[in-house]
Order: sequence, then C-alpha cells, then structure tokens
Amino acid sequence: MEKTTIAMACDHAGFQMKEFIKKQLLQEGYEIVDYGTDSDASVDYPDFAHKVGEAISNGTYSVGLVLCGSGNGVNMTVNKHKGVRSALCWNEEIARLARAHNNANVCALPARFIPAQEAWRIVQMFLNSEFEGGRHINRVNKIDL
Repeated sequence: MEKTTIAMACDHAGFQMKEFIKKQLLQEGYEIVDYGTDSDASVDYPDFAHKVGEAISNGTYSVGLVLCGSGNGVNMTVNKHKGVRSALCWNEEIARLARAHNNANVCALPARFIPAQEAWRIVQMFLNSEFEGGRHINRVNKIDL
C-alpha cells in the first residue's frame, strides 16, 4: 500500500501501543489522523472507534488502525459502518490474509495480548499486503448488507 493517511483510534488500554505505532508510522512517512483517546484514563471505546469507522465509510481515509485491550470491542464497532472491513489481527499471517483475501481496510489490534514490537510487525504486514482479487472479489462483495 502506498504511503497514505491512516486514521487511528483506541481506548485507554490501547493508548500506549497506539502512541508507539503512531511514532513508527510517522518515521516511515505516513500521515496520521488520531481520533484519540489521548491518555490511559478510562473511556468507552465506541466513542473513538466510531470516528474511524465513519472516516473509512465516507471515504475520507482508506485505511485505519484501532486498538483496545482485546481488539474485539473496537473491531465490532468499526465493522458497524458500511464499507468497513476490519480484521482482528494478532499475528503477521492473519494481517496478510486479512488484506489478501478479505480486502480489509482496518486493522484491529489486541493491545493487552501482544507486545508492541509484534504489533508494529503486524501493522507493517497489513499496510504492505495487497488484495489478491480473483475468487475473493465475489466473497468480499457479499459482506455489506
């Protein structure tokens, strides 16, 4: 994926990892739109994840990263938005397959279950993998209601 603007959001559990990944992405030349949260004070993940879901759904941005403790809450939230295909990625191969087979446009990370360096490798794999198309196109086209 070419260097593009990435929409990011997290809850309190994902804050430290979001900041680490954001720093890495900025060093790699990506632009970041950070929808928060901006600390590790307790917050409700949907308040932030919906902002990424909306930004992807309306075409403002083409790719997003969301983080929470398990990754599940933010993943469920962004997937409520039409056109969003968020994948919960806990290793590099899952991230590659999410892009290659599902044309995922959001990567959800479980901040309490993976180390920061692994999260960074997952994000790199996600951003550098391409949709294979072919037999996967019909399947992806059946996702939205």
